[in-house]
Amino acid sequence: MADAASQVLLGSGLTILSQPLMYVKVLIQVGYEPLPPTIGRNIFGRQVCQLPGLFSYAQHIASIDGKRGLFTGLTPRLCSGVLGTVVHGKVVQHYQECDKVEESGPGNVQKEASSSFDRIIKETTREMMARSAATLITHPFHVITLRSMVQFIGRESKYCGLYDSIVTIYREEGILGFFAGLIPRLLGDIISLWLCNSLAYLVNTYALDSGVSTMSEMKSYSQAVTGFFASMLTYPFVLVSNLMAVNNCGLAGGSLPYSPIYTSWIDCWCMLQKEGNMSRGNSLFFRKVPFGKTYCCDLRMLI
Repeated sequence: MADAASQVLLGSGLTILSQPLMYVKVLIQVGYEPLPPTIGRNIFGRQVCQLPGLFSYAQHIASIDGKRGLFTGLTPRLCSGVLGTVVHGKVVQHYQECDKVEESGPGNVQKEASSSFDRIIKETTREMMARSAATLITHPFHVITLRSMVQFIGRESKYCGLYDSIVTIYREEGILGFFAGLIPRLLGDIISLWLCNSLAYLVNTYALDSGVSTMSEMKSYSQAVTGFFASMLTYPFVLVSNLMAVNNCGLAGGSLPYSPIYTSWIDCWCMLQKEGNMSRGNSLFFRKVPFGKTYCCDLRMLI
């Protein structure tokens, strides 16, 4: 019980600290660029035309809504985090109790002789079920979080309070409105989890020497690296899910001219892929001007 409470407190703290970052990221994902490009230098020292990064974007939001405005959407996001942690813990606890029942029964010797690969498959499957259950339960709060952020674009006040947002979504879209963008989000989580655990297993089994004294540390590092790699590969699912959550919801940021009306998440995926915007919002510091966009950014001004 104490362990679950500490996880909730830690998760809530991280959520509060990362809220401004997520706010900026979501606005960039929907294509909102209120600031003009600037002249900067890339990692090779070459002059490039680049879009403002995280701090400039956050400063722009704070100049309009104040520093408190950077925490718009925090309440539903905290609800999502707390509820997700509880649901995930309950599912994991259920599987652990099932293991204890199996261990107390016959056939325990054969179970212990199972290969490490079978164990990885079993653990990953259980983690997938736990994460999927948490995502399914908390997605309505995720949708409210995104919409309360995106309404900054049109200066609307449609999704301000948690209760009012629930009533608005149910009245205008029904139950399905609470699960807008759920499918790509689930797919992204599942693919990322299996990629991460599979790559970590391959690295730990075939690339690392089991005789190294710091083997446990090396394996934890490999898990972190493969997790980062898997999240980068599955980022398009996150982008498509967020866009579908705000698509055609009655906000300026979810309709033209900021965003086209998508008929499905596959339509959204295909259109982003065609435009070359599948990584939009992935980087918050070194942001290149998207291909096909016309901005007034003349490098000769510095000569």
